[in-house]
Amino acid sequence: MATRPLEIGPAGLYTARAIEHMRLALGLTQHQLAARCTAMGRPMTNTALSRTERAHRRCDIDDLVVIAEALGVMPTALLPAGACLAHRRHSGADIGDRAQGVLLG
Repeated sequence: MATRPLEIGPAGLYTARAIEHMRLALGLTQHQLAARCTAMGRPMTNTALSRTERAHRRCDIDDLVVIAEALGVMPTALLPAGACLAHRRHSGADIGDRAQGVLLG
């Protein structure tokens, strides 16, 4: 079965731009930010960071968390403002209650 690359959607494009904008605002090079991420335990090359910023590489949740920490911001600061509300059909409490029920049996 052939696989096709996953497209990066609007939230991913926003996040890629936000990472670059925040990095530049802090006066960091891609090498410096990648080195910070690596020092924090998430090995990252400047090439991987460059590809992420240009939206040629997906930014997974682990990358997002360490990049945000390396930039000194919360991960949500790199996400679009409405990202958490865009697909809201249930309240957070409903989801949490259901998840707890599944985990606890």
